Amino acid sequence: MVEKIILDCDPGHDDAVALLLAVANPAIDLIGVTTVGGNAALEKCTYNARACLEQYGATDIPVHAGCDRPLVHPLEVADYVHGETGLDGAELPVPTRPLDEGHAVNWIVDTIMNNPPKTITLVPTGPLTNIAMAMRMEPRIVERVKQVVLMGGGYNIGNWSAVAEFNVKTDPEAAHMVFAEKGWPVTMIGLDLTHQALCTPAVQAKIDEIGTPTAKFISELMDFFRKSYQDSEEFIDPPVHDPCTVAYLIDPSVIKMRRAPVEVELRGDLTVGMTVADLRGLEPSAEECNTQVATKLDFDKFWNLVIDAVKRIG
Repeated sequence: MVEKIILDCDPGHDDAVALLLAVANPAIDLIGVTTVGGNAALEKCTYNARACLEQYGATDIPVHAGCDRPLVHPLEVADYVHGETGLDGAELPVPTRPLDEGHAVNWIVDTIMNNPPKTITLVPTGPLTNIAMAMRMEPRIVERVKQVVLMGGGYNIGNWSAVAEFNVKTDPEAAHMVFAEKGWPVTMIGLDLTHQALCTPAVQAKIDEIGTPTAKFISELMDFFRKSYQDSEEFIDPPVHDPCTVAYLIDPSVIKMRRAPVEVELRGDLTVGMTVADLRGLEPSAEECNTQVATKLDFDKFWNLVIDAVKRIG
C-alpha cells in the first residue's frame, strides 16, 4: 500500500536524505513539502528543500514555505551542525521550479480537508510549528489525518539541552499541542532511535560505489555532517535522524516501537522541551494510548533503503 505523505521539514543534512527516500521509494507518494524555520532560517530551509528536489529530479512536487519562528520563543538555528546555508558541504543545484504560492499552514489544512479522511500522513522532521498552527486553524484536520510520524524528542537523551531534543526544544509549545491531541496517532522517532542510524565509513563507501551525481551529493553532505558532529558533539559518525521517519513508513519492520504516553515539559527551569515518555509497567493498548516511541533500529534494513533510493535517482 502506498503511503501518501506531507513532509514538513527544515533542510538540514538529514532532511535531505529524508527527501531522497520520500521521492525515490515507490511505497511513498510525496504529495507536497512544507518548510519551517529550524535548522536554519525559513528562507534558507525553503531554498534547500527546493534544491534537493531539483537534485532528485522531483520538480513536480510543490513546496510551500511556512512559519519562520516558533509560537512563543525566538528562533535559534543549528548552524554549528548544518553550516551557514543549513546545507553546507555540497553544491546545490539552482531550483528551476518557482516557490509555490500560499502559506504552508493554509496548504496543509486545505490538502487534508480536500482529501478523503485517513489518507494523508504528516511527517514533520523539524520544529512542529506548522503542524500546531494547522490544527488550531482547522481542528477538524486532527480526525482526518491518518497519523503523525515525527522526528523529535527522546525518552532518555537530549541534544539541544541535557534532556531536550532540538526540534521539540525549538518550539516546545507546538510540540505540546501535537502530543497532547488525542484524536490522531503520533509516532515519536526520537534520539534514542536516530542515534543508532549512524552513517559509518562502510555505509558511505557503499554510497560512493554507486558513482552517480546523487551518490556524490549525499556523500559530500555526509562528509560535512560527519565533521560537524565530530567537532560539536563528539560523534565519530553522524546520526542521520530524519529519514528514519520515512523508512518506518516504507517498512515498519525497520524500527521497533513501544506504545507509551508522552508529554512535553513546558515549565521546568532545566527541562523545557523534554519529552517525558512513561515506560513503566505493561505496554498500553492502542485504545488506551495514541502515542508510540521508537526503540530499536534494524541498521542494515535502514541503510539498504537509503542506498536503494540513491540508485533509483541516479
